[in-house]
Amino acid sequence: MMSNDRPRIKVPLESFDVVLELISITLIILMWVYLIVEYQELPETIASHFNAKGEADGYSSKNYLWFLPIISTVMYVSLFMINKFPHTHNYMVNITEENALKNYRFSTRIVRVVNTLTVIMFAYIIYYIVQNAKEHDMQFSSWFVPSVISFSILLPIGIYLYYKKINKS
Repeated sequence: MMSNDRPRIKVPLESFDVVLELISITLIILMWVYLIVEYQELPETIASHFNAKGEADGYSSKNYLWFLPIISTVMYVSLFMINKFPHTHNYMVNITEENALKNYRFSTRIVRVVNTLTVIMFAYIIYYIVQNAKEHDMQFSSWFVPSVISFSILLPIGIYLYYKKINKS
């Protein structure tokens, strides 16, 4: 087992952190409630995969829908718990008593933002699949795939640049 001599401090939540947590928890609850309310009205077979144009190209039993809020909830809880132990996160600098708070705060905020964005993505996917199954013939928003790809590329770049800024010697 690896030794971890990093300081173990509690990172106080700021209002932005609380807002992110509330958004995530609210969306998870809404996902579950929405699916419970809509489930009986759905056909037995639903579109479960869509191509880049938003056209259905894969179908599953409506039971498949339960996996989405389950996965979202498990991911949220897992990342929430990981944030309780910022001294175990990966860092590009040596963590000392002097720089621990700013690095831990930044690391936990990154995890919190990613967690919230993931919950938003799952909530949107569930909403889209249910609406599509109810024959509302929604088009998958043209912004969805480019947004996910953009966030996946730009977020790590922004994180790296800010991380370098806060850890200048």
